[in-house]
Amino acid sequence: MARHGANVAVNYLGTSQSSLIASLRAAVASLSSSSSSSSPGPRFLARPGDISQRQTSVDFVAATVATFGSLDVFVSNAGVCRFADFLTLPESLYSATVRINLDGAFFATQAAAAQMVSQGHGGSIIGISSISALVGGAGQTHYTPTKAGVLSLMQSTATALGRHGIRCNAILPGTIRTQLNDEDLRDDGKRAYMEGRIPLGRTGVPEDIVGPAVFLACASLSGYVTGAQILVDGGLFVNLQ
Repeated sequence: MARHGANVAVNYLGTSQSSLIASLRAAVASLSSSSSSSSPGPRFLARPGDISQRQTSVDFVAATVATFGSLDVFVSNAGVCRFADFLTLPESLYSATVRINLDGAFFATQAAAAQMVSQGHGGSIIGISSISALVGGAGQTHYTPTKAGVLSLMQSTATALGRHGIRCNAILPGTIRTQLNDEDLRDDGKRAYMEGRIPLGRTGVPEDIVGPAVFLACASLSGYVTGAQILVDGGLFVNLQ
């Protein structure tokens, strides 16, 4: 988003993600330093907080508006996934996954939408769901329902917020190499198996999500798109062979 001129605000959990936040801050700063004086570059805001708590989203949106003046695009991206056997899955893991992935998405979307409604000029909300919203996973019985919930949340908020000019859409990533699965994909056998199932022949990287996100964020590109879902999976979902 910053490469396309947007100011960027990020909520993060805390010190465990400090290095990631530092790299994001540096990347945005480099864009700002390369901008002309007549066109200042994007700015960056990072605030720690537990997204499973409603007040975190309320405070985060308020801080974003106080810093940048308005909120025009919101991406709900927080998520956790720890594989576990269904029959022995502890209640604590189930509850934590639902609180972060689904409750957090609901609270964040609600806070962002309330701000956009108050501004009166619409906006774009993007929920990061998953291919797991459409398929099952033996070790993800606590995770897949939350991602199906995010997809449904975007569909329902699209109908609830359309009269305010707010578009709500979902991106469904396939196997994207992130902190969630980096350790798993270090296993050469697992990685080769996954790549063999993907028609494009590789697992994804975070940069693969950028284009779809910018498309959905930009009203001049997707102004008549709401309640939609975009699979970003290298063709994995449609490969039945």
